[in-house]
Amino acid sequence: MEHILKIEQIEKYYGNKSSLTKAIDGISFEVEKGEFVAIMGASGSGKTTLLNVISTIDRVTSGHIYIDGKDITTLKGNSLNKFRRESLGFIFQDFNLLDTLTAYENIALALSIQNIGPAEIKRRVLATAHELDIEDVLDKYPYEMSGGQRQRVASARAIITDPTLVLADEPTGALDSKSSKMLLERFNHLNETLEATILMVTHDAFTASYATRVLFIKDGRIFDELRKGDKTRKEFFDSIIDVVTLLGGDLNDAL
Repeated sequence: MEHILKIEQIEKYYGNKSSLTKAIDGISFEVEKGEFVAIMGASGSGKTTLLNVISTIDRVTSGHIYIDGKDITTLKGNSLNKFRRESLGFIFQDFNLLDTLTAYENIALALSIQNIGPAEIKRRVLATAHELDIEDVLDKYPYEMSGGQRQRVASARAIITDPTLVLADEPTGALDSKSSKMLLERFNHLNETLEATILMVTHDAFTASYATRVLFIKDGRIFDELRKGDKTRKEFFDSIIDVVTLLGGDLNDAL
């Protein structure tokens, strides 16, 4: 299998010598092309820091991160910007849509930045909108959409450039249960039909149960790993709950 993401012994420290915090403590793992991986952990476990260093929002203190064979820990300046623009797709909890642009324009913006022509932009936006079932909101502004529709528009924007890796940070955190389920079913469609490689941070076991593999983070280290395999989603959910219970602490931090 082809490794899209390879993490090698990364560490991340915050603070100074008098007050040093180790947020990531020697984490290593790989994500293969077409996988849908969830990362779970209680508040302060290091899961958000992990996503931040993979997304190049932050830098590791030591270790290496390879995406599509490229060591992103060495990228700087224009090379880093080009990599983010062309290789990564981002989906955030608060959508991060531009209020003054329609759904169509928000999605198309990522392609416009790459100097793609209007005809090709239209073709790709319409095709992606069809995949995410948002064709009827393309002419609407964010304030005219439901939370679920805004998140699916944000997801369309993330995948429209055909990125190597899609990174999702608590994508269902601002959604009600019905909208969450609809979004996660679209994620499964993107993963299974379009072979999108997705790495998703979540505190929610229901959300994680839609992934094909779950990594559990505790105190900056990988605590456990589950693979869905032949399990039903309900069986996988129950397995996730079992590990969450072993993690200890306040169960509400991870559910």
